[in-house]
Amino acid sequence: MDSLLDFTGKVALVTGGSRGLGREMALALAERGADVIITSRKADACAAVAAEIEALGRQAMAHGCHVGHWGEIDAMVAAAYERFGKIDILINNAGMSPLYESLSSISEELFDKVVGVNLKGPFRLMATIGERMAAGEGGSIVNISSIASLQPSPNSEPYGAAKSGLNALTRSFAFAFGPSVRVNGIAAGPFLTDISKAWDMEAFERQAKSRHALKRGGQPDEIVGAALYLAGPGGSFTTGTVIRVDGGTP
Repeated sequence: MDSLLDFTGKVALVTGGSRGLGREMALALAERGADVIITSRKADACAAVAAEIEALGRQAMAHGCHVGHWGEIDAMVAAAYERFGKIDILINNAGMSPLYESLSSISEELFDKVVGVNLKGPFRLMATIGERMAAGEGGSIVNISSIASLQPSPNSEPYGAAKSGLNALTRSFAFAFGPSVRVNGIAAGPFLTDISKAWDMEAFERQAKSRHALKRGGQPDEIVGAALYLAGPGGSFTTGTVIRVDGGTP
């Protein structure tokens, strides 16, 4: 195996790992030698992906966890360290971007949920796992952000604000835990995951063909190359940055 893509002996934790981008990244890491902890709100869905990973000959752990709740995060992290003794790679992928009729219709509860999953949870995960990484043999943290954090747009105001905060944390945690822990982010563009089922696809395709460089949405497995680069030895001199994987979204 190419040494730049070799994750043999590594343990990775992927939030939101039961479907979409998270599942693709989890499987890609396992295919290259990593043992993987899969977490999302639905424990049964996590177990299904864990079974796929074990079929590849790697160890896997499924754990249901709502990353907006710090108590659940702490319990999950404790269970992961009890099972594997370490975490070398953390991918903060879990996120939510709900639809709403108008800005004034956004309830305080909904706003808090969006911030909790996209910002508060990743903060706690980075703080608790990053400290252990820095005290041990180091590691890599990859935060899945969004182009909505770089180019705020209508219909994603709380989401974009939370992801902008995640970008800020990415930079500050890189300095907090460097040099042994690298922290980076991916500003993901429009990927055709389960969330895209709620889109007006005809309108999206028209916009993509007229404005996007690649003239289409991304397939979930197209996040993998960037994630492996940032998580592994190939990205050894990259930290504190957010790279765009967005198909040339303007």
